[in-house]
Amino acid sequence: METENYILKEIVDSDIDNIHKGLSNPQITRFYGVHFSSLEETEEQMEWYRNLKKEGKGIWWGIYDKKNDQFCGAGGFNDRDKQHRKAEIGLWLLKEYWGKGILSEVMPKLFENGFTQLGLNRIEGFVDSGNTKCKKALEKINFVYEGTMRECEIKNGESIDVDFYSILKREWEKI
Repeated sequence: METENYILKEIVDSDIDNIHKGLSNPQITRFYGVHFSSLEETEEQMEWYRNLKKEGKGIWWGIYDKKNDQFCGAGGFNDRDKQHRKAEIGLWLLKEYWGKGILSEVMPKLFENGFTQLGLNRIEGFVDSGNTKCKKALEKINFVYEGTMRECEIKNGESIDVDFYSILKREWEKI
């Protein structure tokens, strides 16, 4: 898949160094569900990507800058429910690519893939309630805030609230 400035390549085993670079950075994983201190630990994430595809539960892509083929981050779908035609979307970027409009450019391509290739009717986003930047970014690309699940997860021994958002196929078709 491509956008004007980025190429999305399906994540493969050889991407482990790039995945580790992102998911070992505490600034990136602060609001994320995983953190890996070593390449060996990152293999758990690579296995997760492989199983998503094998089980039909989702797919993730590496995001690369077209100009220099530099890895910028990753995004994709997980927790796909074929019966209810929905999936959760996720995206993370290396810190040096924050604030460059990548989310606004890449997410519409992910929507297109989800709604046309995967046959989804609903794409969901779950965000740590304290992650105000991510919440603003989701609203900017037409996600609708649906509510807050209070103290629904434990992170670093603390209960956290999670806000949930969605975009429906009929809403995406009007954009």
